[in-house]
Amino acid sequence: MSRTLNAPVELVWEVWTNPEHIANWWGPNGFTNTISKMDVQKGGDWDLVMHGPDGADYVNKSVFEEVVRHKKIVYRHISWPSFTSTIEFDAQGEQTHINWHMLFESAEQFIEVVKKHGAVEGLKQNIAKLEAYLAGMKA
Repeated sequence: MSRTLNAPVELVWEVWTNPEHIANWWGPNGFTNTISKMDVQKGGDWDLVMHGPDGADYVNKSVFEEVVRHKKIVYRHISWPSFTSTIEFDAQGEQTHINWHMLFESAEQFIEVVKKHGAVEGLKQNIAKLEAYLAGMKA
């Protein structure tokens, strides 16, 4: 998924890499987050619990595989479902273009996550929440 955000890359990077910020916009609509660890460097852990609107908790464990300041974040989601996410940041003056790519272990797993858990719609909502959060910071 790609999107051009109305914020400079420094701000977009900050809200992506600071757990105090990302906890405020991460996840689909209706979810809140508790981040116990977010060590944004190669080999660093990201421990996150997403609290669903249904009261269920979803434990997420990831490991950062590549971090290039203001350019790229790659993390491997090691709890189910296992996938690798790559987010690329392209500074465009006062805007930032992001490309967000998720690679699953198999086509079957991808289909299950998309159909059963609404992953595509969830990612769209996640980006919309990021945009709204950024707009609130600039206001």
